Amino acid sequence: MNYRILFLFSQEIRQPARVFTLILSAICLAGTVLAAERSHQQTTKVHHPFHPGEKLTYNISWSNVFSAGTAVMEVKKEKADDGGDVLRFISTARTTGMVDSVYTVRDTVQSFVNYLTLQSISYDLNSRHGKRKKQRKLLFDHEKKTVTYSEGGSLQTLDIPDDTQDALSSLYYIRSKPEFITGKAIMVDIHDSGKNWAIEVQVLGREKIKTPVGEFNTIKLKTYPKYEGVFMHKGEIFMWLTDDDRRIPVLMKSTITIGSIVATLTDMKLGDEAR
Repeated sequence: MNYRILFLFSQEIRQPARVFTLILSAICLAGTVLAAERSHQQTTKVHHPFHPGEKLTYNISWSNVFSAGTAVMEVKKEKADDGGDVLRFISTARTTGMVDSVYTVRDTVQSFVNYLTLQSISYDLNSRHGKRKKQRKLLFDHEKKTVTYSEGGSLQTLDIPDDTQDALSSLYYIRSKPEFITGKAIMVDIHDSGKNWAIEVQVLGREKIKTPVGEFNTIKLKTYPKYEGVFMHKGEIFMWLTDDDRRIPVLMKSTITIGSIVATLTDMKLGDEAR
């Protein structure tokens, strides 16, 4: 193993090194900021390609050469204080092996959304990158079009556009889109780190992708990074979703200074629609 490459890779993931969270959310977190007219989520019931009990496990690697970490995404259904149904999305990520010995990453991200509309209710990030720890909380009020943002002891209330997503729910929102037309962009509003972003996701076409859990017909998506941290420099983010009713992310890839970070699906448990 080239320890210089290992060290450089650990530097790439340290700013705010979310490893899997960044890759999976990259489709939303690292898009192009646009001033164009936005396409908003409907406030009526939306399509749910995912269901409570879904659990997706990924291997995170550097340029498909060596494994750098593992990550898991889960969907759970719970009751809100008012008795309504909510979905809880949970993303956990950790470095492994030699990368873990050079720079340890432990991330847990949770997002609560309205079960019917997929509107963000709250977002919670707890991370440890090396010796650095971070907590970030967001509380959305869509009627007032505001979000309360808390991090590092500071508290702010900021204005947001209609139907703004958080960094994790935005991935599931993309999956809920009823159709993906090659050459047609999908727009998403997202709030993260105290900023509002208008994100464009490009639909490139269809490809067949082979993974450890099987071969899939997929929809290939692409976005350009303009976001703080790892993906602020030049590079491209690609995501492959299964071309079926589930829209499962089976492969994610992001170019970095010294290669690429790749997330490959290694295990999946599909949720139960009846839950």
